[in-house]
Amino acid sequence: MATFTKVVLFTDTDGRARFREDPIALAGGTPQAMLSELFASPGYQLRMSPVGFRSTWHCTPSPQWVFVLKGEMEIGLREGSRVFRPGDHFHAGDLLPPGATFDANLHGHWSAQRGPEPLVTLFLKT
Repeated sequence: MATFTKVVLFTDTDGRARFREDPIALAGGTPQAMLSELFASPGYQLRMSPVGFRSTWHCTPSPQWVFVLKGEMEIGLREGSRVFRPGDHFHAGDLLPPGATFDANLHGHWSAQRGPEPLVTLFLKT
């Protein structure tokens, strides 16, 4: 069975944000157009970040898919960073652990625009 690789940004048991890859089965459709199950979404947002943008450390406020439409987006974690380019995606789910107070030395990630053009992203709420 064919699968789609879902890149996931999550909060690990030690409170730190990390990436992992989860397979999503493409069990529907036809051999020419394989489909996953239908997933619900309450809405989406588009964002443009100018050249030079960099956020502070933060947790994702609510789970969402992030699709890079234009430009480059770097996501920084404690163990390094990863750059996403047009067509790349990840599912942001690095929420603040229940009952925790945000600690910028432990929790979350930062994001930044990279390259010569503004960053355009689609946030699909889950």
